[in-house]
Formats: sequence, C-alpha cells, structure tokens
Amino acid sequence: MSVSAGAREGGLVVNSALVIPRSELEGRASRSSGPGGQHVNTSSTRIELTWNVLRSRALSAEQRARVVKSLASRISADGSLRVVASDTRSQRQNRELAEERLAGAVRKALVVKKARKRTRPHRGAVEQRLADKKLQATKKRERRTTVDD
Repeated sequence: MSVSAGAREGGLVVNSALVIPRSELEGRASRSSGPGGQHVNTSSTRIELTWNVLRSRALSAEQRARVVKSLASRISADGSLRVVASDTRSQRQNRELAEERLAGAVRKALVVKKARKRTRPHRGAVEQRLADKKLQATKKRERRTTVDD
C-alpha cells in the first residue's frame, strides 16, 4: 500500500506504507527546564506528543500488534505512546523534534527482523580449534615444574 501525496500533507509520515493523521496526535505545550534564563520561566516550549496506538485507524492489525509488542515499555495502560521534546527554546522546533522521535520510534518498531539462519563451523575449523587447544595444553603442561625424587 503506497501513501498518496495528499495523505502526506495531512499527516506524519512514518514510512512509505504508514502516515499517522494529525487528527490522531495530541500535542501539549508546557514550561521547559534547562537553558534559557528568564525566558524559560515565561514560555511554554516543551512539547509532549501523544498518540493512541490502540485506537489508531492508520495501523493494520499486524502493524498494531508489532508496535504494541516493540514499544510495550513506552505505551501507557490506555494505549498511548508519549514522546517529549524540550531540546530547543522554540516551540515549533520542539514540535518537529517530537514528531520526528515519534515517527522514528514507530518506524523502528515496524521493522521485521530477518530470522537468523543457524550455521555450523566447517570440519576444518573444528579440527583447527581442537589442534590449537592441544598445543596450548601441551605448552602449559611443559611449563609445570616437577619435583624429582
């Protein structure tokens, strides 16, 4: 499923197959700590972005299950994924950072890991390892001091 240009404008693009509609994102601004001097005490530049994964219409059942499993520690009891940004003194920049972080977390959660193919060492490698072990044991045995009676 490909994302149309119209959908990209109205939502947060996660990858080529997923766009989160802006209507599903809840943003809240609050006062931020950190650098900024007196400015930080008077302006609400910290952005807290929440997205309810369980109620989202943007995700298929398979995608939802994958996101919930991968981000279980970051999803609240009601199914909301929360991302916070307070890096800059600009509310707009913090909103963009929070959106990037949310999209990045979801993008990473949707990646299907390739199954590991079990391998075995070849016969030559096994033989070489055993020969090296014997050599090491011989060296250590020869280093020991023996008391002659």
